[in-house]
Amino acid sequence: MADQELTLITEDYDRVRALHDGSVAVPGFRLRHSFLPPMEMFARLFTKHEFDISEMSFGAYLVALSRGKEADAFPYVGLPIFPSRVFAHSSIYVRGDRIAGPADLKGKTVGVPNYQFTRGLCARGMLSDEYGITPADIVWRIAGIDTPQDLDYQRITAPPGVDLAALGPGAILSQALIDGDIDAMISASTPACFRDRAPGIARLFPDFRTVERAYYKKTGSFPIMHLVALRQGLIEAHPGLARSLVQAFTAAKAQVMPHLTELDALAVNLPWLVAEAESTIALMGEDFWPYGVEPNRTVLEAQIRWAHEQGLTTRRLAVEELFHPSTL
Repeated sequence: MADQELTLITEDYDRVRALHDGSVAVPGFRLRHSFLPPMEMFARLFTKHEFDISEMSFGAYLVALSRGKEADAFPYVGLPIFPSRVFAHSSIYVRGDRIAGPADLKGKTVGVPNYQFTRGLCARGMLSDEYGITPADIVWRIAGIDTPQDLDYQRITAPPGVDLAALGPGAILSQALIDGDIDAMISASTPACFRDRAPGIARLFPDFRTVERAYYKKTGSFPIMHLVALRQGLIEAHPGLARSLVQAFTAAKAQVMPHLTELDALAVNLPWLVAEAESTIALMGEDFWPYGVEPNRTVLEAQIRWAHEQGLTTRRLAVEELFHPSTL
């Protein structure tokens, strides 16, 4: 009997390439693995439900899960596989003439591509926990990052007390920051205004590596940006598939981790890659990018709490609700 073909969509990460080239397999299935940029992937996933297995925005998944009956129309179940993780400190860009530190964000206008995207969720959570700046302290404006595109693929209403609106027709956050129409922006991708070194545009935390390492040491949280989700009907038809996928993604990640500390031939174009990897292991342990529930419980509970505090979820979800029971 031929293996059943499943579509798998992720970004092109080293930690998934063994699934792409077939060196790690899922017994009984053949993965047709394609790469897409996250915003295109998420828009197609949430509006058209195109894929069998897909990387998914963690923040958008929390919103969908909390909507109860509305979520019945969203036919996916989460798996504790986290292909994208980033500390959010590095993703806040500011006009240096107006904002010198986190406290200066109060009362300012901050641009975002949408309100529920995970980098924004984590940046707001960090600002609230560490600096006492709540979402209600900021004016939020929505627009495309570098092009005037609609990235609000999952419509939400403004939470109570939060000033949230579109920046304007055709608005672009990078240009708005240069022009002074906004004071800061949060972006998952590096915006053109910073990449092109526009005068006066800076990161809120210029030495973000030091700040993020201190944040991890204090909180034990390495923020999760994306999880992997599986079509509900496939779980019903194949009860062991969810667990098999967790095992396959874990095996694929395990293949590439040793290359980060191998000096014989550097895995990526970074001259001090091994030093950085060894420094990360010293701080975060050998498995510094863990999959599964228990190794991630601290960060999962923090992000669940932030989503509820920020008005993204109608109730505070439990960690166990997020994932298929066979993967717990």
